[in-house]
Amino acid sequence: MDKPLWVPKKDEASASPMAQYMEWLPSAGGPTCVDYAALWKFSVEDRETFWASIWDYCGVVGELGEDVFIQDSMPGAQWFPGATLNFAENLLSRRDDQTAIIFRGEDGRREEWSRAKLYAEVGRAQAAMRGIGVGVGDRVAAILPNCPEAVVAMLATSALGAIWSSCSPDFGATGILDRFGQIEPKLLLACDGYFWKGKSVDMSSKLQEVIESLPTVSVAVLLPFASVDATLPNWKTWPEFLTKKNVAAVFEPLPFDHPLYIMFSSGTTGKPKCIVHGQGGTLLQHLKEHQLHTSVQDGDKLFYYTTLGWMMWNWLVTGLASGATLVLFDGNPFHPGPEALWDVAAEEGIQVFGTSAKWIDACKKSGVRPRETHDLSALKSILSTGSPLVPESFDWVYQDVKADVMLASISGGTDIVSCFVLGNPLLPVYRGEIQCRGLGMDVAVFNEHAQPVLNEPGELVCLSSFPSMPVSFWADADGSRYRAAYFETYPGLWRHGDWVSLTERGGMVIAGRSDATLNPGGVRIGTAEIYRQVEQIPQVLEAVVVGQDLPDGDQQVVLFVVLLDGERLTEDIMREIRTVVRVGASPRHVPAVIQAVLDIPRTRSGKISELAVRDVLHGRKVKNAEALANPEALQYFKGR
Repeated sequence: MDKPLWVPKKDEASASPMAQYMEWLPSAGGPTCVDYAALWKFSVEDRETFWASIWDYCGVVGELGEDVFIQDSMPGAQWFPGATLNFAENLLSRRDDQTAIIFRGEDGRREEWSRAKLYAEVGRAQAAMRGIGVGVGDRVAAILPNCPEAVVAMLATSALGAIWSSCSPDFGATGILDRFGQIEPKLLLACDGYFWKGKSVDMSSKLQEVIESLPTVSVAVLLPFASVDATLPNWKTWPEFLTKKNVAAVFEPLPFDHPLYIMFSSGTTGKPKCIVHGQGGTLLQHLKEHQLHTSVQDGDKLFYYTTLGWMMWNWLVTGLASGATLVLFDGNPFHPGPEALWDVAAEEGIQVFGTSAKWIDACKKSGVRPRETHDLSALKSILSTGSPLVPESFDWVYQDVKADVMLASISGGTDIVSCFVLGNPLLPVYRGEIQCRGLGMDVAVFNEHAQPVLNEPGELVCLSSFPSMPVSFWADADGSRYRAAYFETYPGLWRHGDWVSLTERGGMVIAGRSDATLNPGGVRIGTAEIYRQVEQIPQVLEAVVVGQDLPDGDQQVVLFVVLLDGERLTEDIMREIRTVVRVGASPRHVPAVIQAVLDIPRTRSGKISELAVRDVLHGRKVKNAEALANPEALQYFKGR
């Protein structure tokens, strides 16, 4: 059996919130669990006791009610039907001088907000929203950078019982309208511009186009952020909007399933799905994940490189409910160089540092070695998501970042605004493997016969309901779109769309999205299995692999690579790629065709869009190119 890259120290493991929760559990009516495997088994077999214990242990502010769930089915389960709470109240339960937010901008700006200041600003924003008629169930839409005012606006929205929805400023007008046009917001918040690679980007013309196509917006508010001298008639500025001072926030008591967020699928196969998440399920899941799985403790500095267009922003902000100080960064993570975010981590003394797998790989390729150049003594956890973290990136973290750190590859998604599989302070970290299935998440892997399997690739499924399932899809009155998205393949069971393997020690290896799996010779292959081999080639910056259908009904594997500046795709490089793939994976994984391209299309959360490439390769129209951060990259795949 392979050796772990990291093993938790006994004293640190026993002092972790996960271990403390296990000690406390018998007093809450749960069993005595000798290890995590026993704890996970209890959490999925006795979900009533488990989720009620999370409410109590994590100190949720609200009324629990009598039942944990009724109608235990998927879809249709009703969690905590008698409970009342307010999401914002839980995040603002403390209003002291402890630092709530540290903001770092690409332009060098730094701000520090206390919890008292955050609470005061939420009160002002809530009063302003109430003053223009925003109330329970109304939608507030935001096109904002990852800054303190965005957190204020979200919390004010939640405190009122209104529904928050956001995207990042780099979205095009069509992408914004594809999202917000479906949900009919009453209030629109936006920034005048944003910073990217050392330049300020003016939003004026885009915002004018957006507001003209959102007739339900009664008030539009502009946040001065990039000082671009934006001229937008009939928009209020953020200071003009927040006219009242010394206004206490009022928290509307709401049902557990009251809509908190409307979030959007990536939209690469059509208009984005509008996924409605409830306040109680979101809060419980995040409290569990932050405190137990990530060991976020009072005063810890919690960072995630994200925008408001990715669910990791929503996940990050809930850290306030666990006493964390949020470290927000907005801008390009490689400006002025690949050490930019490591500078933030060292200077702020961050304990929990979150980012994407692709960013970690880009740092590795750039040759930076933070272990030698930065003081990362405070760092205890590194989180990675967005795509599978390849084994070589695990190696780089432990060799060149920090040897004594919990590297938690995590995976779930916008669909559940949380994780199915993630880190664990009680368990070792193995190369290329996610540590465990999340507590309360009844995850299994199904083969083609819908049978659970171990150490074999298959579909990730969830066998039982959980609190952070979507409340609904917006404007899906009969629930048909919701059912089709998750329950069509296995009625009554959640099919997530990931192609994975569950190991004998309870960890998980993700091979990619199951709808992007390759099928040469009738054998299903996960794309991540090829990426991990190709990314070892020093001349390759990144790659995308797809299956191309052949006239005889078979499929061939086609690999496109982006090379480092100054490199060209030679026969020697192609031979090296094929050899590495054959030896490291299998002969079936070897691409039949290898071609160089200048860029690869990505979604705005940084994920490679294999489906878009496959559509272009087959001459099909890409249904929603606007969902891509760089749709111009599609041109490189035409006529291939």
